Formats: sequence, C-alpha cells, structure tokens
Amino acid sequence: MSLFVVKHQHSAETCPAGHPQMGPMLAQHVSHQGAEQFGLNLQGEAVVDGAHTLYLILDGDRDKVDQFMAPFTQVGTVEVLPSSGCEQVVSRAHC
Repeated sequence: MSLFVVKHQHSAETCPAGHPQMGPMLAQHVSHQGAEQFGLNLQGEAVVDGAHTLYLILDGDRDKVDQFMAPFTQVGTVEVLPSSGCEQVVSRAHC
C-alpha cells in the first residue's frame, strides 16, 4: 500500500456541499466506510473553509484512489500526490 495526499478543488458555483442530493452522497463517500469499499484506508480529511478545497490522506493503490475520487472530477479538479509519513522521510534523510 502507498500513501497519497489528494487535493480536490471546485468553484463556488459547482460546490456540492449545498446540493440536496450530492452533498449528503459525497459526505457519505468521504468516510472510512466509503474508502474501505475501494480497498483504501482514509487517514484524514479536511475542507479549507471558504476555499472550496478538500484534502484527503489515503493509504492504498493508486488506481483505487483514482476510482474513489472519480465523482469529484464532475465538479472540479483532483490532484493525487504520492506521499510519505514524517518518520519515513527522516529515515531516508530526504523529502
């Protein structure tokens, strides 16, 4: 399994949070149970207030991360960044 930081951004006009069907569906999707359905471990999630930007930390296969994030591409961009934990970075002595 690999570690990824995922960044999703959308405009205020396409923000799914206030949409009566899409908002609750995406909130359920971005949950530990939702990620597990794709074979992923959701380690963390946060939305930057007022910036229409979501960050996720996921463990799993890259292809599964792409599949998991597919619904978000309908309303904005998705960037999947290969990542490492701090301990791993320090043990190899570089970022």
